[in-house]
Parts: sequence; C-alpha cells; structure tokens
Amino acid sequence: MEVEDKKQDEKVKGKKKNVKASVSKKKLENVKKLIELIESNSTMIVASIKNLPSRQFQNIRKNLRGKARVVVVKKRIMIRAIDGSGNKNLQKLKEHICEDSSILFSKEDAFELAGILAENKNPVRAKPGQKAIEDISIEAGQTEIPPGPAISEFSNLGIPISVEDGKIAIRQGKVIVKAGEEISEAAASIMSKLDIMPFKIGLEPIAICDIKNGKIYLNVKIDREGTLMELKMAAAKSLGFAQKIAYYCKETIGYLLAKANMNGKAIDSKAAKEAPQDTQKETKSEDS
Repeated sequence: MEVEDKKQDEKVKGKKKNVKASVSKKKLENVKKLIELIESNSTMIVASIKNLPSRQFQNIRKNLRGKARVVVVKKRIMIRAIDGSGNKNLQKLKEHICEDSSILFSKEDAFELAGILAENKNPVRAKPGQKAIEDISIEAGQTEIPPGPAISEFSNLGIPISVEDGKIAIRQGKVIVKAGEEISEAAASIMSKLDIMPFKIGLEPIAICDIKNGKIYLNVKIDREGTLMELKMAAAKSLGFAQKIAYYCKETIGYLLAKANMNGKAIDSKAAKEAPQDTQKETKSEDS
C-alpha cells in the first residue's frame, strides 16, 4: 500500500511540474511577443476597458485593424515585457498599467491614434446614478410615446405635455439633468423612451507613451468638434479685434479699405456742406 501511495504521489507531482512548465512557457512566449511589439512600434497607449461591453471592444479592435494592435494581458506580464525590452523610457509607464486595461501598439502618431479612439466611441443610454457630463435637455415636439403611465413620468419631471393624435407631445423643452448632477430613475426612464443617449463609451486613454523619446501624456481628451468650435469662436473674436485696432493683413485689408473709403466720402460731404457758409463769411468781411 505504501509503495502504491508513493507512486500516486509521484504521478501527481509529475503532473504539477508539467502544468507549471507549460504555464511558465506560455508566459514567456507572451512576454516575448510583447517585447517584439514594443520594439517594432513607436506608440503605446494604456487604455481603460472598464465597463466596456465585449461586443463593442471587438468592434473597436476591428476598426483599428491596420492602424494599431490591441492586446489585453495581465499587469505583471506587461510589466515583465517592459523590463525585458530594456527600454528605460518605458519605466514610468508601468505606474499607469492596471488590471482593467488594454495596451495599444502602433506606428501612428500618439495624438492621431488618440483621435481615432475618440471617433470610435458609441452612444449609450443613461443609467440611474450616473453623473451628467453636460446639461441633458428634452426638446419640444411630437413623440411616438402613447399616453398612459408615461404621462405621470413626464409630470414628475415637470415637463409640460399634451396628447395629440394619440401620442404624447412635449409642449416646452426643459433641462431635466444639469451637468454634474446624478441621473434619477425617472429621468433615465424618460430618456430611454425618447431614445436619448447622453453618454459615449469606448477605449479611454489612461496614458500615451512615445516609445522612442519616452514622453508620457496623461488624461488625453480629444474632442475634434469641440476644439473646432473653439477655434472658430477665437478666430471671429480676433478678427473683430484686429479690425478695431486697424491691424492690416490679408483678412482685414478689405474691411479697412472699405472703412477708409466710407470715411473719405463722409469728409468730402461735410466739406461740401460747409464750403458755401465760409464763402459768405469771406464776402461779408470784404464788404466791411
């Protein structure tokens, strides 16, 4: 019996050794592949995948094909790969790698890639308890919602409504959640009925690293539409200021010439009106 027990123990130990050997071998292979990705690319992005549905994550991966390689690995494996690469520029990046993150490797410019991630966000419905990023409003107009329990939901939020052609119509628009406020269950329900999706989800960059020079950028937020609007407003303000101080350039010269021409005509007109009066005064003084 003792001999049999020893044989069984040896078999179990042998199996454990084989499992450990295979696991460690797999880890080494993963580390090796990650090192190769580090060495063959110029940009690394640590992006959060927290609360990101698997289906959407796969869609983002698909959209990034040819532009970036997206991998999800355990934190310690990625840190081991960074150490194994021998790239001292990446040491600070280790601080920002967490369990709920993916790593993107690319030859694209860091901010160009961050812009691509921003464009690959999809709108999602609001959930009770979430905080509004900006004011969420309900616009006036006809809805496809039939009258019934929804009437009391609109009333609870103070939204004036009426029933037209068997459907609820919103008589006046209203902000139902202000920026920074938590979304109530009633507000989330109404937004869902009206198909309002105030949030967008996607890969959120935690840290962007330029592999070559080791520069790390944190909390990068790229809003191309918002930035474009800001630039347009700034350009309009600066144009008005330049015209006011008579600063001449390609954009203001037309306005300045037109203004000079208008002022010149005004001076000529004033001179023409005053000329006869001056002549009469001179004639009277000569007579005296």
